[in-house]
Amino acid sequence: MTEAYHIPVLATESIQALDIKKNHDIVDATFGGGGHSRLILDHLTGGRLFAFDQDEDAAGNAIEDDRLFFIRHNFRYAKNFLRFYGVNQVDSVFADLGVSSHDFDVPERGFSFRFDGKLDMRMNQDAVTDAAKVVNEYSEDQLRNIFRMYGEIKNAGRLVSEIVKYRNSQPIKTTTQLKEIASVCSPKATENKYLAQVFQALRIEVNEEMEVLKEFLEASLDLLKPGGRLVIITYHSLEDRLCKNFMRAGNFEGKVDKDFYGNVTSPFKLINRKVIVPGKEELVANPRSRSAKLRIAEKI
Repeated sequence: MTEAYHIPVLATESIQALDIKKNHDIVDATFGGGGHSRLILDHLTGGRLFAFDQDEDAAGNAIEDDRLFFIRHNFRYAKNFLRFYGVNQVDSVFADLGVSSHDFDVPERGFSFRFDGKLDMRMNQDAVTDAAKVVNEYSEDQLRNIFRMYGEIKNAGRLVSEIVKYRNSQPIKTTTQLKEIASVCSPKATENKYLAQVFQALRIEVNEEMEVLKEFLEASLDLLKPGGRLVIITYHSLEDRLCKNFMRAGNFEGKVDKDFYGNVTSPFKLINRKVIVPGKEELVANPRSRSAKLRIAEKI
């Protein structure tokens, strides 16, 4: 496959943020199409790159390079697999939390409302729970919570009522069925945004994205050497808030602890206090980068 699988977002900014030295050991937690990994390898000579991705499709993009160790597992297990390679700490950890363009553009993966396909949304095709299982088997309370928390949908109650009414007559198996149900509840002027929120909420639930992100952030703190960089690209407010709080305070609530003298005690030093976003040229070349935010922190 080529890099068209997924255009690397904020590519130059990410490489600069990682502050790569030629002998560094680096983790790319979200290999995807390999775009960022290729750029990282361009800056390594004696170092190693440990790339994670649970998606079977991503495995087809693995690069033939002795410095690359591709691990087909979720990055929540990074510490365990690095120990297998005799690695306790690394110089930097990178993650691009976006779903690859490839996954959005393959109808049968069920990530997008633009195509008719099976209501799936599993990053890991071996996982038991898919989006169809969620919408057909979860209770009304569970569904309301998912759409409110992960989709920030204001009329989640009405949406769930429509879903339950529909599934009582027939199973919801396809993206088109879900789109038809959700369209009844969406404001006409912002229908696409509403549908995106509905699909996002289900994708987050199916892949346990918030739980995985928390585990990953905590593991990254242990994995990084002092002075090591944590570089993360986020795409929606929920994951960005978690990353922002963790980098700022070392916890997910953003609660800042201070020592006796009033100095903030955080395990990280923020490298960019102002979030980095794509420039005009990148937005034109890759419209899917429009919601990307890059955050950088250095372990103290």
